[in-house]
Parts: sequence; C-alpha cells; structure tokens
Amino acid sequence: MKPAAFEYHAPRSVAEALDLLAQYGDEGKVLAGGQSLVPLMNFRLARPAHLIDLNRIAELSYVRPHDGGLAFGAMTRQYVLEEDPQVAARNPLLPVIARHIGHVQIRHRGTIGGSIAHADPVAELPLAATLLDAELVIRSQDGERVARPEEFFLHYLMTSLAPTELLCEVRFPALSPRAGWSFQEFARRHGDFAIVAAAAVLEADANGVCTAARVAVAGGAPTPQRSSGAEAALVGQKLAPDTFEAAAEAAAAEADPESDIHASADYRRKMVRVFVRRALEEAASRLPKGS
Repeated sequence: MKPAAFEYHAPRSVAEALDLLAQYGDEGKVLAGGQSLVPLMNFRLARPAHLIDLNRIAELSYVRPHDGGLAFGAMTRQYVLEEDPQVAARNPLLPVIARHIGHVQIRHRGTIGGSIAHADPVAELPLAATLLDAELVIRSQDGERVARPEEFFLHYLMTSLAPTELLCEVRFPALSPRAGWSFQEFARRHGDFAIVAAAAVLEADANGVCTAARVAVAGGAPTPQRSSGAEAALVGQKLAPDTFEAAAEAAAAEADPESDIHASADYRRKMVRVFVRRALEEAASRLPKGS
C-alpha cells in the first residue's frame, strides 16, 4: 500500500519546525528516521495531513558532554551510541544496548529521539532512558521543559508530548566506575523486537553488599518500567544467587504484561523473572574487584 495524501514540509531549524507544529497541531506529524512512521503511513494506520521532516535540521544532530554524562541531539543516529568512543568511556552500557536495535542498516537511519518519542514498550532506547533516568528536553513555542521517563511514557505508543512540542535532546548520565551493568534481551530472531528485555546497574561495598540498584524491564507493561520491588530486594543485601532470585521474583510479581501473537502474558511474566535474574548475575560479575 501507499500512504494517504499529505503535504510535505522540510524545515531547516528547530524554530521553523516549532512554527509548523504550532500551525498544524494534531494534523502534523514529525518524521525523524522514519523506521516506524513510514510503515504506519504505508499501511494507512497513520494519516497525517502534514509531514514535518526534521532531517535537514543540523542543530538536532550532536553528542556533547553534559553534567558528567552525555547529551544527544534528538536526530543523532542510533549507530553513534555504539561507535562514538566517548559514549563507551562515559556509559559502556549504551553501546551494548544499541547493538540490539534492529540491524546495522536500521541503526544508521533510526534516531535516538525518534525511538524514544515513538515509545514502543519493548524498544531498547525507551528502556535505557527508564533505567538510567534520562532527561528528555522538550521544546515548543511556549518554551522548554525537561521530562523524566516516568512522566514521559504514558502507555503503549503514547507519551506526554503535546502536538505542538518537539523532543530536542536526550541526556544520559555517566555510569559510576564502581558500577556493574547488564542488558539482556529475548527476541525470536536477531533484529526482531524483544519479547522481554531487562537491564540492571549495581553498586556494592567491599563486603559484596549492594549499596545501589537500578532494575528496569521492557515487555512487562505498556511502558518500560523500573522495578522498585527488585531494587528493594537488592539494596542492603549481599549479592548472591538467592538475592538475585528474590529480586527477579519481585520484578515478575510487579509485571503486568499483555498476551499477543508472540507470547502469552504468563509466558512474558516468567521471562521477566528469568531475564532480570540474568541481568543481575552479569551486572554483579562486572563489579570492580574489592567493591
């Protein structure tokens, strides 16, 4: 199929793009990498009257240091996460997560901001943003606001972005050199969307007792979720197999997945337990010796 008729716009600045969004509101749709929007338009599941192509806006494509971490322009291509050496130096988890996004051709076209704004609940970058508590910089003609993932992701493919707003920057923090980390994903084939994914960041003292924990799951709810139960089961406990199992059980208990053609809700919940446990085991194995 081919998309329904639309009017094409190619702004060359953020200001021009915001003018178009203000003018067309709900009738306008932003085009970034096009990896999700174009198929939806071809199947006529999305029928924007106005398509606003951001690919000529050079000011939205960059990587720069920010508060110890890194800020990415929303139009920065996903492959930059795995190839830019400063990303690996400041947050080595991000290149690992990026390598699970589709295939290399997709990562060279897809954008960091586009994936997060699309808000697929099993996509890798929304999970990364949730795990790391990324800052999402949003602009409109009324000014700028910074959103956290828990307020940005509302439901399946739904965010708090208003029709007149544009996600312009994504800020990921650096990982502590004392941290161990892991990303685990279960998909039917390499490059497919995940059925379940889990990620973890752990810190521990010299006795192996967990002092800080972040655990997040994709595929267990309509949005990626931090697991407060798993984190509570870890902090203050010695990092050991029984602790990991208790945390994984807590994450599975919190999950509220839905059944679809790929997996039942019960199967997804069981996979949450399995992959959270694997993420915790690997994260613990990466902790610096003597921590």
